Amino acid sequence: MCVVPQGNIRGIYGWESSLRQKPQARTVFQAGAGAKPQVLDNDSKKDQESEAASVGTLRAPTCDGWWAEIPEDRLIVMATVSNTWINSIPDGKGFPTGELVWGKVKGFSWWPGLVVLWKSNKTPPVSMRRVEWFGDSMFSEIYTERLLRFAAFAKCFCKNSYASLPTYKDAIYQVLELAGERCEKSFLAAGNKQEELKLMLDWAHSGFHPTGPDGGKSYTRRNPYSLMSAAFIVTLSLNNYIYINSIPFLLFTEAMVQEVLKGKKIEEFCLSCGTPHIHTFHPLFEGSLCQKCKENFIETLYRYDEDGYQSYCTVCCAGQEVILCGNASCCRCFCKDCLNFLVGDGTFNQLKDVDPWSCFMCLPSQCNGSLKLRPDWSVRVQEFFVNNSALEFEPHRMYPSIPAHQRRPIRVLSLFDGIATGYLVLKDLGFIIKRYIASEICGDSIAVGMIKHQGQIEHINDVRTITRKHLTEWGPFDLLIGRSPCNDLACVNPARKGLFEGTGRLFFEYYRMLTMMRPREDDDRPFFWLFENVVAMSGHDKADICRFLECNPILIDAVKVSPAHRARYFWGNLPGMNRPLATSLDDKVNLQDCLEPGRTAKYNKVRTITTKSNSIRQGKMGPLPVDFNGKEDYLWCTEMEKIFGFPKHYTDVNNMGRSQRQKVLGRSWSVPVIRHLFAPLKDYFACE
Repeated sequence: MCVVPQGNIRGIYGWESSLRQKPQARTVFQAGAGAKPQVLDNDSKKDQESEAASVGTLRAPTCDGWWAEIPEDRLIVMATVSNTWINSIPDGKGFPTGELVWGKVKGFSWWPGLVVLWKSNKTPPVSMRRVEWFGDSMFSEIYTERLLRFAAFAKCFCKNSYASLPTYKDAIYQVLELAGERCEKSFLAAGNKQEELKLMLDWAHSGFHPTGPDGGKSYTRRNPYSLMSAAFIVTLSLNNYIYINSIPFLLFTEAMVQEVLKGKKIEEFCLSCGTPHIHTFHPLFEGSLCQKCKENFIETLYRYDEDGYQSYCTVCCAGQEVILCGNASCCRCFCKDCLNFLVGDGTFNQLKDVDPWSCFMCLPSQCNGSLKLRPDWSVRVQEFFVNNSALEFEPHRMYPSIPAHQRRPIRVLSLFDGIATGYLVLKDLGFIIKRYIASEICGDSIAVGMIKHQGQIEHINDVRTITRKHLTEWGPFDLLIGRSPCNDLACVNPARKGLFEGTGRLFFEYYRMLTMMRPREDDDRPFFWLFENVVAMSGHDKADICRFLECNPILIDAVKVSPAHRARYFWGNLPGMNRPLATSLDDKVNLQDCLEPGRTAKYNKVRTITTKSNSIRQGKMGPLPVDFNGKEDYLWCTEMEKIFGFPKHYTDVNNMGRSQRQKVLGRSWSVPVIRHLFAPLKDYFACE
């Protein structure tokens, strides 16, 4: 049984520490006889009792922004919930469920939020409301004295936060987008998001004309299901984890299946929510995705929980009840709704008794019903992430191959160099390196590069000290490589600051170097560059990086050429970057190939190895990957080096301990992946 520990609610019980809290988590089922569900968050519990509904229909928003009239017989399951909402505000303080508000939490400016349901097993405290904050969908339990109506926009809006905090800017966009939907206000005339946001702000500051702020209170409509309409907005319009266990999702997915059974192609529907308003293909299974589901898919497909498994369903990248694959080398999960609707009714309960259960990715032959794995999914998923941006760019400048007798040694500038993976790969490929200058501030990483490469690397410490004069003296360079720190970009970090704050800003140092090093248009000298970072970053940060680098990235997961998962984005102009990743004879693709004699691998593949020692476990409280002398054991340092593709004892310098060696390895690149990317450069530069 996989268990994800829960943190305290941010609100009256510690609200002064932060405004943020992770989104609602899953209920996890481990396949096997006698398995019981582990409820990971009581917020996901809802009263499911049935009660006769009044006559009429509900006009509810779907995940892609359009509306559907839902018949009364499809709303019975939610009727009791509406009564809960009515009784959830008996104190007469106002701020009913579904209302847009401003909230004040210590350490933050006034922040927009949405009043949501209390936990189903908790009596609402007097004069308190549970608020979900726009921007990152966190929760707080907060006194009504610290809340203001959304009509107080001009009073609460903070220009400084808007200009300096990307999360606050996202929050403002999201709340005005939702307010516009409720007031039936359209901003589609805007040419892009910035223009749309400007129109939204003008509308808000002018008093929300013509309807006024009251037009945004969907819960005041006379529709008998108006309260339920507000709830759908909570689940469908507020956060990235959309259409989770909601009536529209169930309705549209069932309708999609019925249409497919009648002869329609499943490619005509969004496989995630069922809408016919499709935008692109689903990269793993036959079917498509709408725009909203695509955006959610991009941000969550490679997001993993502390147990090592995917945070959300492989099919829809949502789902609150999921079942985990029993294959030790797989980290995928599938939600109850996708299994029951796409595979067959009752599938979820049947699979809970299968021990071990191998998922549809591991055993495609068991795909039934409307769920069909694409035979070429491994290629399609790369295409999906290559073309997942709405931005279009001019193709990179192409350089013809250099005749062998004219090739000269390569000159390299490596930013955030780490343990000199770039130098190691270039030497292994036989390049003659004229100069390799590396910027790195970690003393342990510098020591590895200096000692293992016998002083051939020139270290210059902090990248921020490099000027145009330095580049002129050291260059010209033929290759610029680097990766900025991912701490403030990775979605797994709840305190991340984004691209424009903290260590995220170091990306712009790479961009500054690239801008100064690019040759002039009349210079035919080949110049190549490569930038890498994590896949699990926000869509906004990724889009900003794409705009600055003027290209979309490719996605490469090292698991294809090594025993460990390591999915990363690569931007650049290296020749053949989009070609399929293939193993070489020297690549060790199974864990057993990397172990010392007398040790036995319990898995063929392991989770991503990071700087944290606990990442060696297959899940936060999971087993260790090796059996040794009858007991499970951690990976040894030499074994981790082999997993990354480094020579044995590569990090064994200066008496560094195990923790230090894992940290420098956890920040490094996978050698086989970099070899794959650098290999085409042999057509341009001298080799031994």
